[in-house]
Amino acid sequence: MGSRILRPWTLSTLAILALALPLGASARPGAARPAPFAGVTQFQLPHPDSRPYTIVTGPNGNLWFTESSRGVIGQIMPRGWIKEYQLPDPGSGPYGITVGADGNLWFTERYVDRIGKLTTDGQLTEYGGLSPQAQPWDIAVAGDGSLWFTEENIDQVASIDYSGTVREYPVGEGTLPTFIGSGADGNVWFTEELGNKIVRLSPGDPPTLTEYPLLTDGALPWDINPGPDGNMWFTELAGRHIGKITPQGQITEYEVSGQYGIAGIAAGPDGRLWFTENDSSQVGSITVDGAVGQRFSTGPYPFGITAGPDGNMWFCVGYGNAIGRVNLRPSPGG
Repeated sequence: MGSRILRPWTLSTLAILALALPLGASARPGAARPAPFAGVTQFQLPHPDSRPYTIVTGPNGNLWFTESSRGVIGQIMPRGWIKEYQLPDPGSGPYGITVGADGNLWFTERYVDRIGKLTTDGQLTEYGGLSPQAQPWDIAVAGDGSLWFTEENIDQVASIDYSGTVREYPVGEGTLPTFIGSGADGNVWFTEELGNKIVRLSPGDPPTLTEYPLLTDGALPWDINPGPDGNMWFTELAGRHIGKITPQGQITEYEVSGQYGIAGIAAGPDGRLWFTENDSSQVGSITVDGAVGQRFSTGPYPFGITAGPDGNMWFCVGYGNAIGRVNLRPSPGG
């Protein structure tokens, strides 16, 4: 365990906003801000090959995201100003990120088997104690404030307390526990990518795990997050479905037309669920009754998505090296 203050890299507000254009639109001379309700706007990251992966709204009213290829935690304000925090190991592979009960950002470092904690003013603490080659993937907070994360490579889930003590628990050989989300029922729920199940984890030592098989074989369940209806919603990379599971374990799947690769999902301020599609490079929405709405083009391979503090949806454009915004509300000052 070690603590240090990270010095951020910053770009000026005007510099970033000059790069922010509605996707598919052309720049007008002197245009600095995107028009409101313009579909999707993208903010280019300052360094190439950053591969932003997951994103969360932070306690300071900004959005925080992982840059998995550069070992960076980024922060973007709703107006588009970007600040980056370089981790000590550029190859650490930050993947999942969440806000802990302590008001700090907690994230996984997949390639060095560590969990990181970052304050909003840039103080970093890294915790080890994970099994070798665990490859921690995603992290979430349970209703009691406890932090839980998945260890995809060794088929385990684990908890880390706020002093950095890690406890690991087996899930099932070959199941690949991947994404994990916070349920309205106080539990955390995670996907088994190869186990083809959704798992409810009730906190404890050991935790109580309850598995629910999917309706579609070989669906590759991926992201999972709470919906506005009290259920957990999840995506299927190979199943062409978006699914929901009730707190009691009843699963419903909704077919989404198009290519495979439905990836991230999150509840929006409009009462819909918003999702990203890797293969078709789109972002779209679905109602709690399963009606799929309009989809918008993005840059290549959008990944994580979240509701922002500004009433818009924000997402990572993994191979497009950008942070995207679905403009559900007028842009600040626009």
